Amino acid sequence: MAASETVSRTRERLGPTGVWLALLTRLPAEQQREGVRRIEVLGYGSVWGGEVVGNNDIFVQEASWLCGSSTITVGTGIANIWARHPATAQAATAAIGDAWPHRFVLGLGVSHSAIVERTGQAYERPLERMREYLDWMDQAPVKPFHPVPRVLAALRPRMLELARDRADGAHTYFVPTAHTARAREILGPDRLLIPEQAVVVDANPVAARMVARRHTEFYLDLPNYVNNLRHLGFSDEDFQDAGSDRLVDAIVAWGDNDAIAARVREHRDAGADHVLLQPLAPDLDGAISQLEELAIRVLPAPA
Repeated sequence: MAASETVSRTRERLGPTGVWLALLTRLPAEQQREGVRRIEVLGYGSVWGGEVVGNNDIFVQEASWLCGSSTITVGTGIANIWARHPATAQAATAAIGDAWPHRFVLGLGVSHSAIVERTGQAYERPLERMREYLDWMDQAPVKPFHPVPRVLAALRPRMLELARDRADGAHTYFVPTAHTARAREILGPDRLLIPEQAVVVDANPVAARMVARRHTEFYLDLPNYVNNLRHLGFSDEDFQDAGSDRLVDAIVAWGDNDAIAARVREHRDAGADHVLLQPLAPDLDGAISQLEELAIRVLPAPA
């Protein structure tokens, strides 16, 4: 199976490194656009944000980001399949793809039971639900005039296989580099692999791990992530008290610019096409400051 033109074009456009910024979607719209513009000026290839049902509409937000920027690609990490009918998702994808050709990546995901069930929906058969969702999207009458790459949030082998067979690749989150190697093995060479990598630019291990544990604490309450980490060899002891040092260090890259650049290279060497840095900062200025520090080490030199 050769890489499609969509995959090849997306790899070239994204480059080695982008940004995943959770805090961005929680800001007022003009601050969101300002953040995207500042990331674009730094030279990162993409910026991604997530979606929680009832909290935000990632399609609307990312259309606003595209309105306020010139060249950067945006990606949904993820568009939650429990938030809208698949035909509506297809129509939104087509509209954004046509308005901003080759600047939008659709990332779809099944989210988590605790998040979905509080909306009154039953979180059942997530793999089959995703398969059916893709069927409905593909049968929708609206087709993009310009192809939009589609990636699935995938951790375990069966979802990665679905990403290989029914999408242009996978977007992974809260994973160590060992997962990137396994994901590439399942996806093969001709699909996109776009992992997120949380970072703390601080060489003090006590201070850096304190920030990192505020991040890991939330995700270690979500079974999808814990089960994936078990599959990678972590145990109950690693999940206590917001994560053992071994787990925290595997999930969050901390240290000076060289240490974080080395982690990006590890993902790339393991098969990642595009690594999304998520600076764990309390506000936009802090996040941009870390990205600015890292840019010289993780982005290609200007031509």
